[in-house]
Amino acid sequence: MHHELLSPAEMAEADRLAIATGPLDGIGLMLRAGEAVAAVVLARYPAASRVHVLCGPGNNGGDGYVVARLLQESGVDVALWVSGEPRAGSDAAIAAAECSLAPRPLAEFAPEDGSIVVDALYGAGLSKPLSGDAASAVRIVKKFNLPVIAVDLPSGVSGDSGDILGAAFRAAVTVTFARRKPGHLLLPGRKRCGEIVVADIGIGDAIIDQVAPRTFENKPAFWLSHLPVPAVDAHKYKRGHAGVFSGGPSATGAARLSALAAARAGAGAVTVLSPANAMQVNAAHLTSIMLRRTDTVADLNDFVSERRPSAFVLGPGFGVGERTRELALAILGAGRQGTAVGIDGLVLDADGITSFRDAPETLFEAARHPDAPALVMTPHEGEFGRLFADIAADENLSKLARARTASARANAVVIYKGADTVIAAPNGLAAINGNGAPWLATAGSGDVLAGIIAGLLAQGMPAFEAAAAAVWIHAEAGSRFGPGLIAEDLPLALVPVLRELVAARQAEAVA
Repeated sequence: MHHELLSPAEMAEADRLAIATGPLDGIGLMLRAGEAVAAVVLARYPAASRVHVLCGPGNNGGDGYVVARLLQESGVDVALWVSGEPRAGSDAAIAAAECSLAPRPLAEFAPEDGSIVVDALYGAGLSKPLSGDAASAVRIVKKFNLPVIAVDLPSGVSGDSGDILGAAFRAAVTVTFARRKPGHLLLPGRKRCGEIVVADIGIGDAIIDQVAPRTFENKPAFWLSHLPVPAVDAHKYKRGHAGVFSGGPSATGAARLSALAAARAGAGAVTVLSPANAMQVNAAHLTSIMLRRTDTVADLNDFVSERRPSAFVLGPGFGVGERTRELALAILGAGRQGTAVGIDGLVLDADGITSFRDAPETLFEAARHPDAPALVMTPHEGEFGRLFADIAADENLSKLARARTASARANAVVIYKGADTVIAAPNGLAAINGNGAPWLATAGSGDVLAGIIAGLLAQGMPAFEAAAAAVWIHAEAGSRFGPGLIAEDLPLALVPVLRELVAARQAEAVA
């Protein structure tokens, strides 16, 4: 399955390139789109008493005229409702002329119980709030609780941001073309799309490559080729060494969750870096995870020099303050101190993020240095606002745009968490996660995610791909476990997911 996501502007460019390349012209692509939607209607609702097709004035409406004609030719009772006339000479006007159904004004829309609705009003390109007759149609459909098949995207949902623009249909099925759009995955729009069918209308992969999209759906196909698989001669230090900082005696559990997750994710060795006053507490709970006293930056430097760790987690249960900042900056600056040998990354989570709320530029400046290890930050909504207050407050930015802007500013991979987690890299690449599980809304879940990232980083996986993989693996494990999940369950729940991914990676390598 393709994993590129196309913004409405990129989809328009793909249409243009496809038409210029041939063999299909604009009306040819429109006919293919209408055929795909009509096929879904006939397959999913063969017993519908009547189909109401709602057409707007643009290309989305043009698709609707094709749908209405094809359904009528198939013997379906179709009613056609229109909002505005297509522009003279446009592909939509051609489609409208070829449809023999008498159009009725959308202002008079009056469906019946048992009928279904094809929403071909505006699709992904809507840029202003849905209003007037279109908003009224949304209310009527909701009142009658009618199934909706949306063309491209439910009208009222922004294809760029997933925002609801005034009002929006709630579709049972959304049929989109060539590739999904960000609005299919970003909330709240995702909840309005229902089942999403991606139809091939003749826009080939070569065309998508020319568009060069920078946004992706976070699925294994996106990062699987980077997933580390140990060689036959691997020993534990070849598989990487992760260090996880522990909080004080009453706040050690979060670090142990992260450490266990890093080990499950494949790190060959994991050490909990504990303050002296928490050593006995941690020692009582650790077996395969190693333990080392680490109170100061000097202790950290000794550990780096002696054990050569390749990734760190700082923040879970650690506490907010100067010591947190000192340790983070020491790791990011280790290369300039002459002590860093193969440090691949720092995962800054929870208290590690909040510790820089009053001086974020100090962190960003350290991450921008050419010798700095990769920085991966995992903020939820509140933490994001503490570190990027102006970006979070900008209502003109989508979640995707906020994550991208923050990533570029910080020179860090930013995992902007939520049910629609966005992973953004400083170079502008971004992925939107679609397999989020509500069962993960439990204390300690984020600590496990941080550990998975560090475990993958420790094995040499690039930071952006490691972050994206960790988010997907974490969510998949939560989904499969389901009700009753607590954070302690997650490290073991990773095993079947990782087993399948490694098998797929090995099969890919053989092929």
